[in-house]
Amino acid sequence: MTTVPSGFLSFSPALLHAKPRRPFLNFRNRSKSLLLVSASLTNNIEADTTTVQETNSISDSLRNVTLLADLDPGTAKVAIGILGPALSAFGFLFILRIVMSWYPKLPVDKFPYVLAYAPTEPILVQTRKVIPPLAGVDVTPVVWFGVLSFLSEILVGPQGLLVLVSQQQVS
Repeated sequence: MTTVPSGFLSFSPALLHAKPRRPFLNFRNRSKSLLLVSASLTNNIEADTTTVQETNSISDSLRNVTLLADLDPGTAKVAIGILGPALSAFGFLFILRIVMSWYPKLPVDKFPYVLAYAPTEPILVQTRKVIPPLAGVDVTPVVWFGVLSFLSEILVGPQGLLVLVSQQQVS
């Protein structure tokens, strides 16, 4: 085996032809539920008991998801009445936090500033662990304002999910 020095590391041409350490997984055999789906598509009902038990637990969890998604229009209207103002209020608080971040020496424990600081700081502390300040600029209020705007539009916007559910006719 010959090695060719390149900068700080030595490079071996034999590494180009080496096999990877872990083989790639075969997608068709990754889970037993995929086997059951393929078996049901081919009308082959041969499955062992563990696969059937896993499928039952998967179908139970899917049934729970459909129950959560099956809201009646009255409940959707109540959710719109609560979520709409709450998302708007928190969006406004995060806008205030963005403006407050421009002035780092503000006394955030004093009266007008604590109204925006106290409710948003616990959320922002957790987010700063994931997204640290970039070049000394805290971008987490901007991230949360974007997330809240997205949720507001998806849930209670003019074509939001809860609005569409609340407009359904009861038959």
